[in-house]
Amino acid sequence: MSLNAPAQPAAEWRSQPHALVERDGVRYTLLGTAHVSRASVDAVREAIAGGGFDAVAVELDPQRLQAISDPDAMARLDLVKVLREGKTPLFAANLALASYQRRLAEQLGIEPGAELKAAVDDAQAAGLPTHLIDRDVGLTFRRALQRLGWWQRAKLGGGVIAGLIVDDEVAEHDIEKLKQGDLLQASFSEFAEQTPELYDALIAERDRYMAARLRATAGDAREVLAVVGAGHLDGLARHLREDAAAPDEVTAALETVKPKSKLPVMELLIGAFLLGGFAWGFAMGGFDVGADLLLYWVLWTGGLGALGCLAAGGHPLSILGAFVSSPFTPLHPALASGTVSALIEAWVRKPTYGDFMALREDVNTVRGWWRNRVARVLVNFFLTSLGTAIGVWTGGARMLARLFG
Repeated sequence: MSLNAPAQPAAEWRSQPHALVERDGVRYTLLGTAHVSRASVDAVREAIAGGGFDAVAVELDPQRLQAISDPDAMARLDLVKVLREGKTPLFAANLALASYQRRLAEQLGIEPGAELKAAVDDAQAAGLPTHLIDRDVGLTFRRALQRLGWWQRAKLGGGVIAGLIVDDEVAEHDIEKLKQGDLLQASFSEFAEQTPELYDALIAERDRYMAARLRATAGDAREVLAVVGAGHLDGLARHLREDAAAPDEVTAALETVKPKSKLPVMELLIGAFLLGGFAWGFAMGGFDVGADLLLYWVLWTGGLGALGCLAAGGHPLSILGAFVSSPFTPLHPALASGTVSALIEAWVRKPTYGDFMALREDVNTVRGWWRNRVARVLVNFFLTSLGTAIGVWTGGARMLARLFG
C-alpha cells in the first residue's frame, strides 16, 4: 500500500505493506511488519541498509525494548517493591505477555518482535537517530483498565491468569491475526474483540500516539522510516496526515490516567455495612447475635483467604497473614490480604537469582508456577485475593441471613 508515492527505485522491501506520508517537509515511510515473520526482519534490514533515511522510528517503548534486548533484566527486579507499590497485576500482565511470546517463539522458531529489535540494532549500527514512538505498555494497560467495569476487569484478570498457566500451542487463526495485526492485541485477542474499550486503548489510541511521536521526534530529518506492526499502518497514516493538534498536546492527553478518587466510596460503603451490621446485631439481638456476626465474618473471609494461600503452596506464616488480614481487606487497600500474604511469602522464601533467571521458562508450565519462588508469590497474591473476595461475598450473605432470617 502506498500513499502519494513518487517514483522509487525497485527494492524488495517495498513489496511489503507500506505507506508514504509527507507532512511539514518530512516524508515518512511507514513499513508495516508482521511480528512473527522472517520476511519482515529481512525487509527492515534491507530498508535500513539501502540508505536514504535520516532517522528510524520503531513501534517500541523503553520497557518493551529492554524486554526483547535483555531477557535477564527480570533477574534485577525488586519483587517486594512491585508488591508494595500495587503493581502486581501489571507485572502479571507483562509476564503473561512474555509467556505468550515464548510459546510463539518455540512454535514458530522466531522471537515475536524480532523485526523491531533488528530495526533498532541496524539503525544504531548505521549511526541513524533512533526513536521509540510507542506508548509505555504500563500506561496502555492502566488506561485500558480504567475504562472497564468491575466484571470486565474480572474477566480480563481471569484471561491473564489462564494465559499464565496455559501450555497449549498458539492456534493457527491467532497466528494469522498476529501476522496482520499487533502483538498486544493478539495477546488479549479474545477479550479485545468483545470489548471496544480495550481495543481502543490497545490499538486506536496508540495509532494516534505514535503519529504524534513521529511528528515530535522528526527534528531535522527529512526522510524517516517508521517500523510498525501492519495492524497500525492505516490508522497511523491517517492520523499522521490529518491530526491538527500539537504533538505534545496529543501525547499528554493519551498519557493521562484518571487519579484514584480521594474518597474511597466502596470501602466506606462496605465499612458502613459491616459496622452497621455488627452494631445492629449487638443492639437488637444481644451479645450472642453480635458475636455470631463477627464470627461469621472472620471465619468466612479469613478462612477462604487462608485456603487460597494454602492452595498456592504458601508458607504457614503466609497462610496466617492471609487469615488475619482477610477480614480487614474490604476496609482499606493497604490491608489487602493478597498483598500481605505475598509480601510475607517473598520475605520468608526469598526468591533467588536462579528463580528470576528461570522465570521465563518456568511460567510456561503449571508445575513451574509452584516450583519457581517468584511465580509462586504471584500465585499466592491471586489465589489469596480470590479466596478473600469469595469470603467477603459469602460472609456478607451469611450476616444478612442471620440478621433478617
